[in-house]
Amino acid sequence: MPTLPIIHSRRVDENSRFLKVEAIDLEFSNGERRTYERLKGSGLGAVIIVPMLDDDTVLLVREYGVGIERYELGLPKGRLDRDETVEQGADRELKEEIGYGARDLHILHTLSLSPAYMTAMTHVVLARDLYPERLVGDEPEELEVVPWKMSELHTLIARDDVTEGRSIAALYIAREYLAGRFTPHP
Repeated sequence: MPTLPIIHSRRVDENSRFLKVEAIDLEFSNGERRTYERLKGSGLGAVIIVPMLDDDTVLLVREYGVGIERYELGLPKGRLDRDETVEQGADRELKEEIGYGARDLHILHTLSLSPAYMTAMTHVVLARDLYPERLVGDEPEELEVVPWKMSELHTLIARDDVTEGRSIAALYIAREYLAGRFTPHP
């Protein structure tokens, strides 16, 4: 397991380029009025990719999560760039994070993070027919790639370092799709 980074300070960043707080004044059908606050993302959405090395092997990454101050095992993911389709963003993130591209990319679903107070949406993309190709990404360190059998998904979610909800949901969505029990909406 990698050594944890040192935290030198904590501060509120009022000028974040990623998130802004937006106040929404609402009136409900019964006449009640409320002001809600939500975190408004500045990006164009995000992708989380389920890269299948073969019919039963998914490639996971071990990456530091500053929110929980530890390394977490999950799926490759990232924000979409301007003028980039979901499939193009997924392929780019794969190349940056795990060193593979994909010839077959299929959008399975879209997940919200926390619809009560966040606008962020993440596209779940299944990636198959992988081939080696690496692009330089924005990660501060090389990510460890960990192959895992989808048939052992129940042992993966029992691990203490697998807690990210999008990764868990995307793995189950992909498993159900690959088994023929889930059909994505067009």
